[in-house]
Amino acid sequence: MTTATIDSVRTAIAARTATATQIAEDHYARIAAGDGEINSFLALSRDRALAQAAKIDALAQKGDPLPPLAGVPIGIKDVLTMTGSPATAGSKILEGYTPPYDATAVTRLEAAGAVLLGKLNCDEFAMGSSNENSAYGPVRNPRALDRVPGGSSGGSAAAVAANFAVATLGTDTGGSIRQPAAFCGVVGMLPTYGRVSR
Repeated sequence: MTTATIDSVRTAIAARTATATQIAEDHYARIAAGDGEINSFLALSRDRALAQAAKIDALAQKGDPLPPLAGVPIGIKDVLTMTGSPATAGSKILEGYTPPYDATAVTRLEAAGAVLLGKLNCDEFAMGSSNENSAYGPVRNPRALDRVPGGSSGGSAAAVAANFAVATLGTDTGGSIRQPAAFCGVVGMLPTYGRVSR
């Protein structure tokens, strides 16, 4: 699945024409092959992702109903916490910090069957509009490597544009989802304020 959608992933798993594990491994292979020049991911959560994929595959094998995001590979902006993964917010100040809890949005995505690939680069503390201000290096726009992907959720938009993830989470105070989505040619959705935990 080189250009997958949420619906196509879930449909393929339900029809057993693909497995969640195979789809996750395909995305990790693309990340390994192409993210060196884009720099969208700061950390991968391979063990967690493959454990979740195995649970989804077991449901599909038994013919049980699948959750709405069954097997969908999703990346998480590095301002949101995930146990077992660093949370740097693109800053050296938080280098080495591993949070003891999952953000509510992360918990809910996983409960809905999502496979969480890892943490995505962003402008430091989500302050910026080009994603050149991460302490871990700038993110490049997959559509044109000499251009910025926008920010602060540039890693999130770039990962979708490069087919490293089917969907990603970003955050948006004044345009940080919408602007990178526009720069990278992908869809970015800003929920009504208060619909997502702060």
